[in-house]
Amino acid sequence: PCHNQRVIEAALRAAAVPPFHAMAMSREAARLEAIGRRILHLEVGQPSSPLPMLARDAVRSLLDEPLGYTNAAGLHTLRRALADRYDGVDTERVIVVAGASAGFTLAFLTLFEPGDRIGVLEPGYPCYRNALLALGMEPVAIPVGPESRWAPTPAHLAAAGDLAGLVLASPSNPTGTILAADALAEITAACRERGIAVIADEIYQGIVNGPPAARVLDHHPDALVANSFSKYWSMTGWRVGWVVVPDSVVDTVERLQQNLYICAPHVSQVAALAALDATEALDGHVARYRENRSIVIDGLAAAGITDIAPADGAFYVYAHVPHLTTALGLDSLQLTNRWLHEIGVAATSGVDFDLARGHEYVRFSYAGDGADMTEACELLAGWTP
Repeated sequence: PCHNQRVIEAALRAAAVPPFHAMAMSREAARLEAIGRRILHLEVGQPSSPLPMLARDAVRSLLDEPLGYTNAAGLHTLRRALADRYDGVDTERVIVVAGASAGFTLAFLTLFEPGDRIGVLEPGYPCYRNALLALGMEPVAIPVGPESRWAPTPAHLAAAGDLAGLVLASPSNPTGTILAADALAEITAACRERGIAVIADEIYQGIVNGPPAARVLDHHPDALVANSFSKYWSMTGWRVGWVVVPDSVVDTVERLQQNLYICAPHVSQVAALAALDATEALDGHVARYRENRSIVIDGLAAAGITDIAPADGAFYVYAHVPHLTTALGLDSLQLTNRWLHEIGVAATSGVDFDLARGHEYVRFSYAGDGADMTEACELLAGWTP
């Protein structure tokens, strides 16, 4: 009976992990497309641009080569090139991972124990919270909003109580907010004072609408940083990213990688190394995202949606829509489902990103085609409940 009870408890814990609503919306959108519906995709943060040409050429050169496992930490040439992107980071501290998602799992397992309380910002990327739940840890919601420009402050940290860790993201998904250097210095100093481990998500650092975003390692050298080739490098499906880890846990992270993933995909690592030299083409994608940002912000305003987060970077607009949800007696999950089925516009409910307040918010991704963004906003403006 004791064994059965443990199995039941484990199964219940796994079953309690919420869905990733953006992907569920994408699945339903794909189902509708399969039966002939035209769908405009503003739901998933996925670049529509192809793999950089330099990376494609590198992959073609491998077609006649046997591709075995790499070292668990990744190709040394790739790790060295990634380390060179940071000041004072040795190659050994860089571990190539199967997408940043694997990086977060490795980070959580390395730094925390089951039952530890880990601060996650709301609104924030839901998979931090959901992965922590799956690992038996306790995600602690830290609500931020426009009063602090959607950024955490030491006061937010104090209100959260005793924490083993804090997950930060800049630029943020879903708000697009960038933590200014002074705000980043202030919150990381508060974490050091309280012995709170910092995990920084810098996946969108290459996609900004102004000066480069501040980096956490410039303010907290012992933070663990996760990044990915998915967004700026347009390599979502290649599942390759990296983590920069403190010297004290390099061996631990590498051993976990050996046992959980063996290594990141070899072909993806080769493509990633070549993609690091494709800056000119990739910056062209960022310029297109900026154009799309203006299209979406102006188009949403024409549709009566004007209360939005700053959208400093990444490729999202996070919009407050209580005038729609309250008036219609819907939450944002129901609202986005209606938009999908009635006008063919796929967007993501804020419930994904904020369990307490997300029912009044919607995230729109502008990573796709500008013409599609224009058409989607026109449909939203003309939508009659």
